[in-house]
Amino acid sequence: MPDYFDVQETRDPEQRERELFAALPGQISHAKSHAPFFVKAFKDYDAKAVTDRAALARLPVTRKSDLHELQKTDSPFGGLVATPTGRLSRIFVSPGPIYDPEGRGLDFWRTARALFAAGFRAEDIVQNCFSYHLTPAGSMFETGLAALGCAVIPGGVGQTEMQVATIADLRAVGYVGTPSFLKLIIEKADELDRDIGSLKKAMVSGEAFFPAQREFFRARGIRACQCYGTADVGTIAYESEGCEGLIVDEGVIVEIVRPGTGDPVPDGEVGEVVVTTPFNRDYPLVRFATGDLSAVLAGRSPCGRTNMRIKGWMGRADQTTKVRGMFVHPHQIAEVLKRFPVIRRGRMVVDNPDGNDRMRMLCAPTAAGSDELRSQMEGAVREITKLRGEVEFVAVDDLPNDGKVIEDRRKVG
Repeated sequence: MPDYFDVQETRDPEQRERELFAALPGQISHAKSHAPFFVKAFKDYDAKAVTDRAALARLPVTRKSDLHELQKTDSPFGGLVATPTGRLSRIFVSPGPIYDPEGRGLDFWRTARALFAAGFRAEDIVQNCFSYHLTPAGSMFETGLAALGCAVIPGGVGQTEMQVATIADLRAVGYVGTPSFLKLIIEKADELDRDIGSLKKAMVSGEAFFPAQREFFRARGIRACQCYGTADVGTIAYESEGCEGLIVDEGVIVEIVRPGTGDPVPDGEVGEVVVTTPFNRDYPLVRFATGDLSAVLAGRSPCGRTNMRIKGWMGRADQTTKVRGMFVHPHQIAEVLKRFPVIRRGRMVVDNPDGNDRMRMLCAPTAAGSDELRSQMEGAVREITKLRGEVEFVAVDDLPNDGKVIEDRRKVG
């Protein structure tokens, strides 16, 4: 019988949806009452009506890429935080700078569930090698480990020799941090001839986790699982022992939308990860566009957890590029495609075959494309982007399912 963090993980999916969306109207009302940004953003929306995914999809998105400017305009949190600043537990600084609030609740970032799925248990001695300096990652995982009853070594980053000595002396059984730093620690231990064979489990995050790294750790007797989250939302999805996709955390609602828009894409299609937090009263983010790409995986995890699965981090959604001195944005390309429902999939390709920038809209129509359709689409491209672009019709299989709306193929040098 698999071991689960709690009964929420094996709920019937329909029950989960009912319970998440039963909580959401109250959260939206709370945001509208206590967070100035949402007072304005949601003034024309009835919170009580947001009771399913279709209604949620009608709300505007708030983009992570806009946080820096929002916070400059309305310091310190852009009006998105519903708790007075002095009542917070911690305030972190992410690159930008972007200020990230931490409330006073136990396991505020919801990392305990992910750590449990990776095999961490009470009384484990764990080396936490995420940064403790300004950024929230160290605190994110320390609070989750504390909630599980683990003993935490606040290793932070750097000082590889001391990290090795600490693991060897204290016989740490777990590691949390980036996969690349764990590999450096193992290699340094080999160089120093120190025994760190006590390490048996790892939770890695903060960067891509490559199959070769997973195999390297497995060969050293370490089972490593990855967790996906952000400094704003906390845990979004995590791996279990099944290691088949990432299971969405029980405390969030995840949508995958077409980059540059708030429009959900069909399951399996790559798009931008948008997250809603129905239970975080301090930072009540609703339709928060992370800027990360992923896709929904079909079926359930073999570990028995029943929540939605995603493929994990698949790149960045912000594909804005400059063509002939003008910025071209994903939302502009999405607007062109939206005008023509006969187009199943499309992307703008930018190249410079003769040294001059060229835009080509590659489109896969539901039927054979006509000269009239091509002319109409080229007119729409010119109207929306203020730039001339060619339209080419291709088969849908000729367009990769990678979430790209703009592909820059220009050669430099």
